[in-house]
Amino acid sequence: MLINPADKWWTFVVRGIAAILFGLLTFLWPGITLTALVLLFGAYALIDGVLSIVASVTKQRGRGRWWALILEGVFGIIAAAVTAVFPGLAALALLYVIAAWALVTGAFEVAAAISLRKYLKKEWLLALGGVLSMVYDILLMLFPGAGALALVLWIGAYMFVAGCLLVVLGLKLRTWGRSQDAAALRVA
Repeated sequence: MLINPADKWWTFVVRGIAAILFGLLTFLWPGITLTALVLLFGAYALIDGVLSIVASVTKQRGRGRWWALILEGVFGIIAAAVTAVFPGLAALALLYVIAAWALVTGAFEVAAAISLRKYLKKEWLLALGGVLSMVYDILLMLFPGAGALALVLWIGAYMFVAGCLLVVLGLKLRTWGRSQDAAALRVA
């Protein structure tokens, strides 16, 4: 049995705001050092991972966990740990850590959207965020030598768009959570 994701709508909004801020900071300071970029990414991945897990957990008995968000959260926390342990990684190594994280995150967001389509209209927002993550991964793999500045701008653009989508999804979940359909799901 699925939990009602509308109960944790705020986690999507907070994740989205964190992503938007991350994206804007990369555009405001494009000359940021690689170490600062690694730490900034690690902080975001940690916040995103923890909030994904929070969104998946419910205190109500008899309800399952939203496995896709749990796995997404675990991979976010792993990505944060890798960046904290190895802050001096070369740009290419950082690129592959971020690309792997984006690919896994995108796949789990698409899976979550598929499972939500029975309960939520416009679940495509989550699916679109997942597809953007996977497209972002492919672009990073195709153009690894573009340099640190290009990497910063790619990350900033991705994070800004993904953050906007998460905020919209969170607000849609909040609206849906107040509807009759969501009330029926809570009773089930």
